[in-house]
Amino acid sequence: MPKASTRIKTYRNANGPVVSTVDRRVFEQDGLTFKDIDGSGTLSAVNDWRNTPAERAAAYVKVLSVKEKIAQLFISDWRMAKYPMTGPMAAMYKDMERKTDAYGILDEGEFRGKTIFGEQHLPSTTTLLKEWFNRHVILRANATPADMADWMNEAHAVCEQCEHFIPVAAASNSRNENGELVFGMNDAGGVLATWPGTLGIAAAVKGCRIDLVDKFAATVRREWNACGLRKGYMYMADTMTDPRWQRTYGTFGEDPALISEIMTHIIPGIQGSAQGVTADGVAVTTKHFPGGGARENGFDPHYAAGQWNVYATPGSLETYHLPPFAAAVKAGTASVMPYYSKPAAAKSEPQHDLQGNVIEMEPYGFAYNRYFIDTMLRGQMGFTGYINSDTGIAHNMAWGVEMLDVPERIGFAVNHAGVDIISGLFDNDAGQQAYDRAHTDYYDTHPIPQGFTKDQLVLTDEALDRAVTRTLTELFALGMFEDPFRDPEGAERVVADPADRAAAAEAHRRSVVLLKNDGTLPLSSGMKIYAEAFLKNPEQAKAATQALRAELADCTLVDDPAEADAALLFVSPSSGEYFNATPGYLELDICENKTVHNVDAEGRPTAETHTETTLSGAGRLAEIAAAVHAHGGKVISNINFTMAWQVGNVERLSDVLLAGFDTYRDATLDVIFGRFVPTGKLPITLPRGDEVLAVNEAGICVSPNDVPGFAKDRYMPDALKDENGKAYAYRDAAGHYYEYGFGL
Repeated sequence: MPKASTRIKTYRNANGPVVSTVDRRVFEQDGLTFKDIDGSGTLSAVNDWRNTPAERAAAYVKVLSVKEKIAQLFISDWRMAKYPMTGPMAAMYKDMERKTDAYGILDEGEFRGKTIFGEQHLPSTTTLLKEWFNRHVILRANATPADMADWMNEAHAVCEQCEHFIPVAAASNSRNENGELVFGMNDAGGVLATWPGTLGIAAAVKGCRIDLVDKFAATVRREWNACGLRKGYMYMADTMTDPRWQRTYGTFGEDPALISEIMTHIIPGIQGSAQGVTADGVAVTTKHFPGGGARENGFDPHYAAGQWNVYATPGSLETYHLPPFAAAVKAGTASVMPYYSKPAAAKSEPQHDLQGNVIEMEPYGFAYNRYFIDTMLRGQMGFTGYINSDTGIAHNMAWGVEMLDVPERIGFAVNHAGVDIISGLFDNDAGQQAYDRAHTDYYDTHPIPQGFTKDQLVLTDEALDRAVTRTLTELFALGMFEDPFRDPEGAERVVADPADRAAAAEAHRRSVVLLKNDGTLPLSSGMKIYAEAFLKNPEQAKAATQALRAELADCTLVDDPAEADAALLFVSPSSGEYFNATPGYLELDICENKTVHNVDAEGRPTAETHTETTLSGAGRLAEIAAAVHAHGGKVISNINFTMAWQVGNVERLSDVLLAGFDTYRDATLDVIFGRFVPTGKLPITLPRGDEVLAVNEAGICVSPNDVPGFAKDRYMPDALKDENGKAYAYRDAAGHYYEYGFGL
């Protein structure tokens, strides 16, 4: 039998949707074509596309079995046979049995083992879809457009073989930005039209116009839809306030006003309208409510030390963190992802909700926090979409509800807090247990955990139907029941559109921020140039240097800095690990083997020390600069900002300093050689040095963690302020402050 992509039958309705199928029955009525979605063989409320998505979803939950509905509550990682796991995924799934169907499309491997999110059991794809009836997966493979479309088509075809048809909703983290591929953050890149990182998009927008975001969103929508990807875990509405937060690079910076404006444009552009998702749109999951930027000295909630959101400054939550989410809700975002963390009442000042009420700081992770989800997000912001938890909340990151077992956590999240999809594992069995406990005398013989009630911990029919209705409504609105299939060759054509590539290239050039220039720029290509790239990984630095020199093939390159008229130094620091805490605070200094203090279990500095390196060969920067300056040469440095680096060790050596944000090198070189006049502006404030990030013996930072860089001076001690009343931002030799919005 040929593969699904070659067996698709298509029917067109006048003034109605396209109906496509491989094996599902279709029928005609009133001169129109309908698909037999619910298996009834009749023009039921479910099958009639003239009904609203909400009406069809409400009818379908009455048809589906409890087992089928419970399967809709969970989403987890999935894989593609043709694309082996990389990075942490490779380590997690190294012993997985790998088989494929006759076309090499569906991965039939089975896996059992421990992952970073808990004990994982992944069956074959066919088993997952036909027997387990799960329909929500996180596709992390970095596949070609044609392969993604083929894989999705094959998966939908399997789903059509079930009594009740529900298409596969494959979610993905963003795929249209440049950057290091990291599991759980940037799983894929370099295949679709590739823009700079989101910080770079913010830098470009700040220095240019918001229509750049409109072009970006339209590109994402066309490309994803063509590939069959209809749900994006993107974008972050978080305001970056603690510079040591490792996820800084995925934000749009530190200004809630700019982030809100971007949300207002990017969400309708990707989803297809300002009223929500459309049949040619991609559903957006805005994350991480109510904002992950308020970290406690940079600790991340992927590990226990970072499980708190600390609001040390009165009013910071409503002033800096909530507004972008309110803008996202107003723009019609399909779903919202709460963060892992929980509010730290003991360490926080009073915060107010959108109606001026003092917020109840319940000690539960935000996916379990009814006040934040139900009272604030739904009640006050008016959010009507669905809640998609972050990955792992029911197992390894169950902050605040560790005393509950997994079925109770599922019940508490769905029944009590209002979560609609739980990410991390396919916990169908635990979901069934939570449901059974609501319909049996389980708690007559088992204790109810202190502080909870039975009604909070079980999965009721009402809560189950509510959650499934919300996710089905989105699938109906996306047109995925009628027309889930995509043309693989068409996907390749859409993604190859030169206009989208040109728009991405323009964004890269506009993302470059010129921080310092003593008149050296633009360079002449006739100069003798020494070029080297620096990274934390020495082997990667060698490869990056070779690539940099290859892009300078038209220049006169020298191997000795002492012979150079100019040195081009591309500096890309890196700090910490995504899923593990560092022994001390995350290092922002561009340094090598720097001695820093450890921290204790409470996040306070100790007398013990260790060394940190954010850039291998950092000491050589000064040697190169001295060699070049000795005969009147110039040093041009470019720093790649994934975090708010302390730039002093580079700026003091440089005659020219530029900032990029996962910006393509050729775009930076266009600025250096005068082929493009820089327009980018800093989307974040760069801290002056260790003194403005110092943490006292009580674990309190001298610059508040919950306030953006442009506002930190209001809270800084006078002893740190200069003659202009500024303390936090870095100030260069020319007197410029590297603060939000700066750029020459």
